[in-house]
Amino acid sequence: MGSNRRYAHHVDARMDDGILARIMESSAPESLRDDELELNRFDLTKTRNPRPVRAWVRYADGSLRVDAMAIAWTERAVAIEWDVVGGKSHHAWVWGSAVESR
Repeated sequence: MGSNRRYAHHVDARMDDGILARIMESSAPESLRDDELELNRFDLTKTRNPRPVRAWVRYADGSLRVDAMAIAWTERAVAIEWDVVGGKSHHAWVWGSAVESR
C-alpha cells in the first residue's frame, strides 16, 4: 500500500505530538538539584511577568523541547513552567543554555 506524500509532514507532526504527550503524561520532568543551582552563590530573580521561552527538558524517556514560561532564574539556570495534556502543568529548573527566548 502506498503512502500519502502530500500530507506526510502533517501526519508526522501529529504522531510526534502524540509521542511527546505520552512522554510528558507518563513521568515528571527532571529538574536541577539544589547543589547544582548553587542558590547560596548566585542571586535568584523571580518575576511577576513570566517570559515566553523554548527549552530542552529531560524526562525519563528522553529530552523534549517545550514552549514554556520562565518564572525565575539565576546566572546559570532558569525555572520554567509549561502546560501538558489534561490541563496539568509541569515545572523544572534547567540550565540556562537549554533555554532561548520565544
